[in-house]
Amino acid sequence: MSRYKAIKPLLSLTALFLMILTTGCHTPKDVAYFQDTITEGLILPQNGELKIEPNDKLSIVVKTMDPTLSSLFNLSASTERVGESVPQISTGAGNIRNSTTLSSGISKYTVTPQGTIDFPVLGELKVAGMTRNELAGFIKGELMGRDLAKDPVVTVEFINMGVSMLGEVNRPGLYDIAQDKISIIEAISMAGDLNLQGKRENVTVIREENGVAKNYKVDLTNFQELTQSPVYYLKQGDIVYVEPNDMRKRQTTTNGNNVYTTGFWISVASLLTSVTTTVGVFVLR
Repeated sequence: MSRYKAIKPLLSLTALFLMILTTGCHTPKDVAYFQDTITEGLILPQNGELKIEPNDKLSIVVKTMDPTLSSLFNLSASTERVGESVPQISTGAGNIRNSTTLSSGISKYTVTPQGTIDFPVLGELKVAGMTRNELAGFIKGELMGRDLAKDPVVTVEFINMGVSMLGEVNRPGLYDIAQDKISIIEAISMAGDLNLQGKRENVTVIREENGVAKNYKVDLTNFQELTQSPVYYLKQGDIVYVEPNDMRKRQTTTNGNNVYTTGFWISVASLLTSVTTTVGVFVLR
């Protein structure tokens, strides 16, 4: 009985390390996307088209049959040095007029905090809340309605607009949005997909709404639930953060010695060998 009491702590220690060994080698199961049963014909959200917001930068090009008339609306580089910034002109109430030109010679318009731009001839236009196609149609209608141009072609493009991909993705960084709407799945694809350490069931999207940062959680393993999220389609300035799973978190410690390092398991093997030898000595006695 006394012999059992002597080796009992050693047996408990051995059992503890065996438990660590079996749990430490466990592979996370949630590495696959869309683990739910996707209903055939599932309708995706239709309202994901990007809307113009304050501080967005826009390229607006007006083309007509009369080149002279077109240059009037396009603020061509003949009036400003191409690619250089010119002093911003305050129009009061915190409004700043557009001031720089693109390399193509067409000015870019910065939407004011009040959601407006100062467009040639037409003056101040309220543009916030419009899609780029809606703004193009609105400017075309104004030009035709005021008999300023006959059947003009108006093109509106977003400039320098993107989303940030951070955390457990293969290529973190800022990615430009080059289309009218982009889903979180497309953004993840641009970032080279999540790595195996990414926590797919708990991805965070940080979005600024009315000057306040708001966090949304999405589950990439549940496609139907994902499509119902307000962040299924991303907006300009969104930050997508992929949290590391528990295995990844355990890999990082202050001294780098953890259950996934070679040094740790060499130490464990050495200790178990010592424990086994000690137990053998007690038993033989």
